[in-house]
Amino acid sequence: MNICAAAENEIKKRRLLAEDAHERRRGEAYFKIPEIREIELRIAQTNSELVKLVINKKGDAEFNRIKQQNLQAQAMIDGLLKKNGFPSDWLSPPYTCNKCADSGFFEGRRCVCFEMALKKLSVQRLNEAANMPKHDFEHFSLDYYKGVKTANGGDCYSVMSDIYDYCTAYADDFSRHSDNLLFYGKTGLGKTHLSLSIAKTAAEKGYCAAYGSLQNYLSAIEKEHFGRAEPGEDTMRTLIEADLLIIDDFGSEFLTDFHESKIYNLINTRINRGLPTIISTNLTKEQLQSRYNDRIISRLFGEYQYFFFVGQDIRQVKRMNS
Repeated sequence: MNICAAAENEIKKRRLLAEDAHERRRGEAYFKIPEIREIELRIAQTNSELVKLVINKKGDAEFNRIKQQNLQAQAMIDGLLKKNGFPSDWLSPPYTCNKCADSGFFEGRRCVCFEMALKKLSVQRLNEAANMPKHDFEHFSLDYYKGVKTANGGDCYSVMSDIYDYCTAYADDFSRHSDNLLFYGKTGLGKTHLSLSIAKTAAEKGYCAAYGSLQNYLSAIEKEHFGRAEPGEDTMRTLIEADLLIIDDFGSEFLTDFHESKIYNLINTRINRGLPTIISTNLTKEQLQSRYNDRIISRLFGEYQYFFFVGQDIRQVKRMNS
């Protein structure tokens, strides 16, 4: 099923749930307060009279009289609901989106709720395709950095403690206007774990966080560009609009002119929109500079906060200790 059809199904489910809840609420209210049903029937009858008056374009005095009568009847219903312990909106369908009444469309165009459903489903599909692992701050151990020195003789534990503290604060304060981050350093030092921990915290707050390797992103974009993907898929749009985008394994992709233009467009557009991106790479600054064009490099090192990860390969340590 393509993304658009999936979003339509999601909106339809919301509407059906709201309508079912509405019927149950009405039944409960009618059972406890039979007068409400009688008042609603009178309102329905007078509403048909109002329609006739509007069609015939006459009877302003009569129109205002009936309209005032209906307002009084509605006030009676509200009073009865309140008196019997019901909220005032009990007889209204509990739509998720009151703007479009869970139809997905408002004034002939897609409603904001439909666009949000599209975005969340697109991000979910991207994350599933990337086999997004379950990482969080709780399971990130700084013990692996204790007693390990940097190439310059520095303390790895101290460096990584500072990075960890920054990442937890970043996640706690995350918004669509948070900073862009560039994590670089050798493989197995915790770049992916910390970026995914941020993504998990952001997702728990209701933000759409997309995670995947650059190669997988580019492969999907290329398939769609050349018409080899499922209809309705738009990976580039999803990546551009995600509240938080995490690009893993930056620099490991097979680079072509097409890929490089898409990388620049993605990074630059998100910068212009003020949307945060986290990039992790195993390359050094010098290797990045020799691989990508000046436009990409100027944005990476001019618009991103960058952090150099140090230590020993945690994956190897875990394998040796298992």
